[in-house]
Amino acid sequence: MNRHLFVFFIFFNLTLSGWAQQFPGTTQTPGGFGGRQAMPTSTTGTSGIDDTTKVIYGPKSTRYMFEEDIFNNRRKLYTLDTTMDDVHRFTYVQRSQNQYQDLGTLGTPMRSVFVPVPNQLGAQSGYTVFEPYAYPTMSVKYFDTKSPFTDMYVALGGNNQNILRFDMAQNISSRWNVGFDVQRFTSQKHFGTSGNNDPYKLLAQNWSFLLHTNYRSKNDKYTLLAHFNNMNHSLDEQGGLVPGTIEASAAIIGDSRLRSPSSSLQGPHGWEIRNGLHAYQQYILDKGFQLYHRFDYRIQKNFYQDDTLRLNQSVTLADGSALRFYPSILGDTSRIEQHTRFRLFENQFGLKGVAQYKGASFNYRAYLRIRNYNQNTRYNTSRTTYNEYDIPRTESFVGGWLGYYFPDSLSQITAELEYQVGGGYRLQGQFDSKFLTAGYSSMFINPTLLQERYQSMIFQWRNNFSLRGYNHAFGKLNLRYKNLRLEPGLDYYLLSNYTYFDTEAVARQDPGSFSVLRTGLGYHIPFGKFSLAGQAYYTVQSRSDVLRTPPFFANARLQYEFLYAKVLYIQTGIDLHYKSPYYADAYMPVTQQFYLQNNQRVEGYVLADVYANLRINRTRLFVKLTHANQGVFAPGYYVAPDFLLVRRGFAFGVDWYLFD
Repeated sequence: MNRHLFVFFIFFNLTLSGWAQQFPGTTQTPGGFGGRQAMPTSTTGTSGIDDTTKVIYGPKSTRYMFEEDIFNNRRKLYTLDTTMDDVHRFTYVQRSQNQYQDLGTLGTPMRSVFVPVPNQLGAQSGYTVFEPYAYPTMSVKYFDTKSPFTDMYVALGGNNQNILRFDMAQNISSRWNVGFDVQRFTSQKHFGTSGNNDPYKLLAQNWSFLLHTNYRSKNDKYTLLAHFNNMNHSLDEQGGLVPGTIEASAAIIGDSRLRSPSSSLQGPHGWEIRNGLHAYQQYILDKGFQLYHRFDYRIQKNFYQDDTLRLNQSVTLADGSALRFYPSILGDTSRIEQHTRFRLFENQFGLKGVAQYKGASFNYRAYLRIRNYNQNTRYNTSRTTYNEYDIPRTESFVGGWLGYYFPDSLSQITAELEYQVGGGYRLQGQFDSKFLTAGYSSMFINPTLLQERYQSMIFQWRNNFSLRGYNHAFGKLNLRYKNLRLEPGLDYYLLSNYTYFDTEAVARQDPGSFSVLRTGLGYHIPFGKFSLAGQAYYTVQSRSDVLRTPPFFANARLQYEFLYAKVLYIQTGIDLHYKSPYYADAYMPVTQQFYLQNNQRVEGYVLADVYANLRINRTRLFVKLTHANQGVFAPGYYVAPDFLLVRRGFAFGVDWYLFD
């Protein structure tokens, strides 16, 4: 235990010196096919051997579970992942298989490349661009360790993008485990800065903390899973590059559209703080009758400030024309300060159970869910005066879930219906088998609270939007022949009363319906020690004026694996990614929302990363040349309007397990 704490303090001091953090959790990718599962499959590694050849603690003695498995009466324990696949993919965009897009640098706002479907019934705050950097509740790992377990991860990502994570878990008794995760990441500005001596050279900073515990009673009738998580994420907003200030060379130099009048003063900046307490508990009366309770308490604070509002309203270009960033300012033009606080209490009470008959099993669940929340917005009307307003509300839901598992243990059918009292519902069903995954979901849900009402020095609206409709049908074939894997699939969306932010960054709703069809192929093709893997999608849609999607999307990885000197496992290869040119959404920092734009097409560029993953016993390492092809065909490319991907860089990372 002392050894683990000693190593932790070493890593903590390195963090304060500028080293940074690993991902708070798996970035969830949109529905579809071809990507890796968000939850890892059970994998095992080699246990350590001491001088007397006695097997000691290792990956097989440290296991973890997810709440979703307990919730669905699956007693499944996962062993630690000791494989090397994807170790080199250290950023959040890469971990999402490029199905999310940021502003080109670690820690910047993120959005889904494809159709953004809500993941829960009931109104949400509407502030989600920093959500991928927070710990997702359903991805928290609850451990069962036979010895103290530590996972230390550091990635020096090149171009001053650095990530650090320190995770630790230990059993207090055979039925009670406690653990925590500490994370930190930073990135620096690549334009609009005076250099290394700039006191505000940092672009994004993130601190995250997770404390988790799980307990089960001696007779296994009572189970408790609980965690507290915190995220503190700040971003100096730059608004993108001023057109015409970039040299056509490998070095990116230019002015930012949002800036400070002095290098000694901080420019426009945003902030998000999240605190959440989650608990799940269940009591087994009988195998067929189990009582359960879920509790969530969450506070989310979002903040934006620009003390040089008049300076940043527009930029004068080299030809003398003015380029406007903010729309018309409604009051005092000297500064803007915006605070929003979302507070939520949520309880779910239910009855569930499982029954078995001739090798098959049947699961059911019935529940009542109650949400009490309030969103408070405070905004300035001058440099010293403020107004505020509240949106308090209570929502009630009733729901049921059914699952049937076939005797072959590979096939299952599940269905769920949830109804919101007073309006809105969620219906979904899915069939899973060895060769086919198919399903359908339908959801009618309220707009976000931010889309409903917003007031500031720049934007004001009060909307009475209708329920938003999301209908999604999907299917995927799972074709296997030896080590060859092919996953052809299809996703069809019918969207009704779609809400979006128009070209003026104002919340709007389209009263009609339109469809989106996405086809594609996931593949893994081995040939000797080589392998080719990836995903390709082609999307067509009946409307492109309210939703922008790249028609063609592709990931490809060519990899070579070998064993060196009988102890060093090596994977080396190249990652390729491409999106068709399209008018991707721009970003408005005042509301922290992406919005439509018709001025600049982005993407249309093949991105290449060259990497090598290595493993020695339980330690995994990677070295990587990011954006290796910069300057080959073009000096760089835009991943979002006015935002370039960072230039070529060298990255290095280590993931180190300790079990004693």
